[in-house]
Order: sequence, then C-alpha cells, then structure tokens
Amino acid sequence: MLALGIDPGTAICGYGVVSLEGSHLKALDYGAIETSSKLSVEQRLVIIHREIDALIKKYKPDVMGVEMLFFNKNVRTAMTVAQARGVILLAAAQNAVKLVEFTPLQVKQAVVGYGKAEKEQVIYMTQRLLNLPSKPHPDDVADALAVAICTTHCSNMRQELVCSNILDQSKRTSRAFLKSRLGIKSNAENKVWGNKI
Repeated sequence: MLALGIDPGTAICGYGVVSLEGSHLKALDYGAIETSSKLSVEQRLVIIHREIDALIKKYKPDVMGVEMLFFNKNVRTAMTVAQARGVILLAAAQNAVKLVEFTPLQVKQAVVGYGKAEKEQVIYMTQRLLNLPSKPHPDDVADALAVAICTTHCSNMRQELVCSNILDQSKRTSRAFLKSRLGIKSNAENKVWGNKI
C-alpha cells in the first residue's frame, strides 16, 4: 500500500509518501510546499494545488490522508489552513484518490500508541518507524509523515474510528510493548521518553 500524508497549511504544507509492505514501513518522499507571504492568497493556493496534484500524479497513492482542522484561538490562521485543505481535497477528488481524514489524537495514537503524546515523541517515533537518518524537518513534514503512517494502518476504517491495531490502548501504551516496538533495552537509550517507558 502507498499512502500520501498531508499536513495542510498555507505558508508550509507538509507531505509524506509512505509505503507499507507487510509490516515494513518505508518513506519514499517527504518535504514541504512553501509559499511566500508576499504572494496573494489565491496565488499561494494555486501553488499548493499544483504541487499536491504533481505528487499524486507522480506516486499514484492508493490512499491520501489529511489531518482534520481544529479551530484554535487564532481564527485567522484556522481559516487559511481551511483554504489550503480545500485545494488539497480538490486535488484528491480530481485524481480520484481515496481520501481519509484523521484527528490529531488518532494520528498520535497510531504512531506513538498514546493520543496525548507530545510533539517530540511523535517526531521521534516517526523517525524510528521509517528508519530515517535524521529528524524530519520542519515539524509540518514530521506531521505529514505521521499522517501517512496512520493512513497506511487505518485507511480501511470509518473515518471517525481509530483502526483496530491501535484501539487496544492497554497493550499499546504498556512499557513492555513500546520498548519491544522501538527496540529499546533501557530508558537511558531514549532521552525523549525518559521514565515514560
């Protein structure tokens, strides 16, 4: 299975292309589409649409995952992200790509095993699961890769549910399970998790 994960944004739109063969995850491509604040909103949206469309045509993903939008205190930022999501969803529809959407909680639970994980934990797990040589940067790219990982595991589920292999929280959040999954023998080997494992 090939999944394209997107972390929508107008200034920076992260993307990640991840393949899943059996239980092996591999990052094929990842990065960010950046637009200048000197451009008009319309011009920035055209660039995002064009780049996402090009990614879809290049990789022909089986499914595309996009993080859901949650309004925060900065409504103006939320609105620009919503506009970016609109052209991203349009690109998926124009290319007849199956689309799934996930909440940040679902993405964190799929990648880390805990829905309230810190951003550093998500970045760390994304790097480990995909065997990346360094941390994905900027954070938008790490988020997009995390969405892609979640998408590979959950694309056949209804959007409001977390896939079955991450529902068993008692197993997934156990210290023994996480240590086994990460290949960690002691807490000293993992500065991000510290005493949490």
